[in-house]
Amino acid sequence: MNVIRCDEPSYLIWKWRPEGAYENSNRENEIRWGSSLRVKDGEVAVFVYKQKDGTMQDFIVGPFDQTIKTANLPVLASIIGLAYEGGTPFQAEIYFINLARIIQVKFAVPFFDVYDPRFDDFGVPVAVRGTISFGIEDYREFIKLHRLSTFNLDDFQMQIRDTVARYVKDTVANAPSSNNIPIVQIESKIAQINDIVELDIKERFKDNFGVVVSGVDIGAIEIDKSSDGYRQLMSVTKDVAALAQPVIEGLNMDLIDTEYIKEGSKWVLRLYIDKDGGVGLDDCQLVSEALNDLLDGADIIKTP
Repeated sequence: MNVIRCDEPSYLIWKWRPEGAYENSNRENEIRWGSSLRVKDGEVAVFVYKQKDGTMQDFIVGPFDQTIKTANLPVLASIIGLAYEGGTPFQAEIYFINLARIIQVKFAVPFFDVYDPRFDDFGVPVAVRGTISFGIEDYREFIKLHRLSTFNLDDFQMQIRDTVARYVKDTVANAPSSNNIPIVQIESKIAQINDIVELDIKERFKDNFGVVVSGVDIGAIEIDKSSDGYRQLMSVTKDVAALAQPVIEGLNMDLIDTEYIKEGSKWVLRLYIDKDGGVGLDDCQLVSEALNDLLDGADIIKTP
């Protein structure tokens, strides 16, 4: 008698065949009564019976170690009858699904242009790379979405890789307008973008691929700082600094940094200042009044 089990060290979907039987041979799907079925914890064995009106399945969830009988294969029993325990083989495809394995797929999005809605005359090239981790939890739903007989893990991983790369690209491209993330700061906002991507794809991957995403890890977001778009964007900030710094220094304060942020429906320029002993509200008011007319006249802050 056969011992039906999976000894593959690493797999997601694996088809069992009787010893000595080859793919597409007459004996490939012959199952003998009294054979032993061993399903480890974290596995499920799927018996697929092809009928004239479609296919039917029995599911045996591990841990399980018994001989094959109609008593433990209810769908098979409904096909051939509970009383049958004959010596002739019956036909079934047997697949093992690994519920314990977590698959990790690396993805990369080559440089693409990201536009700041404040300065949409030029695009800044950005590239992203990372890893997505997923596994099978609802095996019945997974089978509805994938034909086990033609399942190929390499092809499946490629579909996952292409899909997550597309979602990541869309999220990063929309980050400046949808999430108020300035392009020049996007490299330091990996955690925020990571959370947005993970939230977006978890339900999509469950519905479209039948897998549960356990994590998305964006390892790097890279700006092409040699590009014309990046140099143009940085020049805007430098122009602001060039105008503001002499005024701020004239007030005995230091200009630390500048950034554009969105507050409600409006974009504003924020300046970070400091001085010995620290700054107060009166200092901020003083700088604001000194710079308002100067920056408005320079027309640096564009109106969408």
